[in-house]
Amino acid sequence: MSGSPDGFDVVVVGGGPAGATAATDLARRGLRVMLLDRGGRIKPCGGAVPPKLIEEFAIPDELLVAKVRAARMVSPADAAVDMPIDGGYVGMVDREHFDAWLRDRARAAGAVLRRGGFHRIERDDDGCAVVHYGDDARDEPNFSVRARAVIGADGALSRVARNCIPAARRVRYVAAYHEIVRAPADATPRYDGARCDVYYQGRLSPDFYAWIFPHGDTASIGVGSARKGFSLRTAVCALRESTGLSGQETLRREGAPIPMKPLARWDNGRDVVLAGDAAGVVAPASGEGIYYAMTGGRHAAAAVAEFLRTGDARALKSARRQFMRAHGKVFWILGLMQRFWYSSDRRRERFVSICRDPDVQRLTWQAYMHKKLVRSTPLAHMRIFAKDMAHLLGIARV
Repeated sequence: MSGSPDGFDVVVVGGGPAGATAATDLARRGLRVMLLDRGGRIKPCGGAVPPKLIEEFAIPDELLVAKVRAARMVSPADAAVDMPIDGGYVGMVDREHFDAWLRDRARAAGAVLRRGGFHRIERDDDGCAVVHYGDDARDEPNFSVRARAVIGADGALSRVARNCIPAARRVRYVAAYHEIVRAPADATPRYDGARCDVYYQGRLSPDFYAWIFPHGDTASIGVGSARKGFSLRTAVCALRESTGLSGQETLRREGAPIPMKPLARWDNGRDVVLAGDAAGVVAPASGEGIYYAMTGGRHAAAAVAEFLRTGDARALKSARRQFMRAHGKVFWILGLMQRFWYSSDRRRERFVSICRDPDVQRLTWQAYMHKKLVRSTPLAHMRIFAKDMAHLLGIARV
């Protein structure tokens, strides 16, 4: 179906990975799509994209600014545990260029890209949604467009969600901040352009972690925390100092809230559905969001297409249902991990120690790379369970 002359079938609010993916999928279905992006802002993000994402969403190799072949976990006592990726790699992207490429792909598929900030949704005499938006530099909306459906993919503090789904106002967030710096010309004892470093240290984050992720010629140095009053900038400064990166040129600084739990409801029961950070789909414990944003955007697009085909608003619920069916168990497990292992430096020390185990490393990488809980030999799971219990009870050596 085509939209009316003064409107669109779908307005997608937010041009990040979730929104751009949804807009691309809907435009490829022949629907008239408007992608509204306010521009001029880059989300703080480590930029890791697993092979599953690269394959599923056809990401070209030239967008990968680095290929990581190992991760290093660093404990409160500064003990380092390396976790090599056996026969594979994790791609790294710079969100400034990655998100722009995704928006360009949506436009090439037929979506209309407009710059501006979402303000509110009202209804015309026929009950159709009227999306009001304004220039980035204006406080009041000066444009409006009709839409048969709206996808809110406008970030953790989504205006679409707050305008249409009241429960969205009660989401818990982790504040994230990073600095993009010029990477060292050569590898150093504390920096490797083919390795992601994750710091589980209370001095850097009392309830999450800090990171140094390579981006080719640059690196992302960041931290997350939900603790009010904790200085993220001070933590990043301390991390740079302790790793010999304080003298590297700082190219930009970015901060944003990151949700840590999917919303209980993603649609308004009428014509609006959420995706990406707006729906709360960032993995607990790891903070990974790009893959989940894009797959959530794809589910939102499929739900909207079915709604427009049938006129049955119940189809919008399938976005959350399909996402949670595929990833809900992983999110639940990661949430338990974060609440337990990140609660003190003593537990963080034991958590990093667990990561030395070859079975843990192998199953962790398999689950991360392929985005599902993998089946392994019962003996391997029994060994991991026994070792995990020993650490939980405090009887294992660290």
